[in-house]
Amino acid sequence: MIKRIQSPKEFGRVAVLMGGHSAEREISLISGNAVLAGLQRQGVDAYGVDVNTDISRTLSSGEFDYAFNVLHGRGGEDGVIQGYLDTINMPYTGSSVSASVLSMNKRLSKLVWEQQGLPTADYAVVNAETNANQLAADLGLPLIIKPVNEGSSIGMSKVNDEAALEAAISLALKYDADVIAEKWIVGEEYTVAILDGEALPAIRLTTPHEFYDYEAKYHSNSTEYKCPCGLKAEEEKKMQTLALQAFNALGMRAWGRIDFMRDENGDFYMLEANSVPGMTDHSLVPMAAKQAGLSFDDLVWRILETSIKEVVNG
Repeated sequence: MIKRIQSPKEFGRVAVLMGGHSAEREISLISGNAVLAGLQRQGVDAYGVDVNTDISRTLSSGEFDYAFNVLHGRGGEDGVIQGYLDTINMPYTGSSVSASVLSMNKRLSKLVWEQQGLPTADYAVVNAETNANQLAADLGLPLIIKPVNEGSSIGMSKVNDEAALEAAISLALKYDADVIAEKWIVGEEYTVAILDGEALPAIRLTTPHEFYDYEAKYHSNSTEYKCPCGLKAEEEKKMQTLALQAFNALGMRAWGRIDFMRDENGDFYMLEANSVPGMTDHSLVPMAAKQAGLSFDDLVWRILETSIKEVVNG
């Protein structure tokens, strides 16, 4: 069990890691500053740290006791910062190195879920030499092209006809050498946040965009978030159970998010996992936490508490 912290002094000095060099830097800075403010409002001795080339000197100086990781994308969700924090024995929020690698890499996540018998959309590995006709025949159209190691829908494209496939693959390859094509599931999109071993209320996402892309996530006022999600209680429970199974299959810990599609037959399919979800005013984990009775400040406190686990249990 995670130790419940009663006094902010028990956290010591906390480095809120944000920014970095990924394509999601802008969002990470917004998330990080929101987390920083939430901790400081509760008396936590927290400091914002924009992760740059001097991060090793900053963190190894001995000035900080814990790290709250709000780095999105490469360097923050792929095991890189986690590995460094492990080497200097600094407790941190979120998943371990191995779980971060698996959850960041959409292809590896799907392989693990398939091995565990968990439902995920059909897919194929693609590259610049991929035969568009064969890909369309194998997966059907429409489909979606995804860079494997990017978040926030960066580099993703929905493809409705073969003529657009090459351009979509080329765009994804600008962001990542590892790219997949995924079968498009017609239906409703949901997400389930996990906090300290529990699934929070599900959220249904609706957008007039082709899909829940970067613009819909962070800038559009036309995106709708429904929480309660509108499902029957037993259907939502089924999705929450699947989310926990998916989360645990990847070895994730503390907090995160699993994204779903529900097809026209009512079947759920996992799309991807997020080990450091957004914490902006458009973000999903704070919305789910609010529905569960947790304010934003409560949420960041609970997440920071999870970094104590490794120390308490050794």
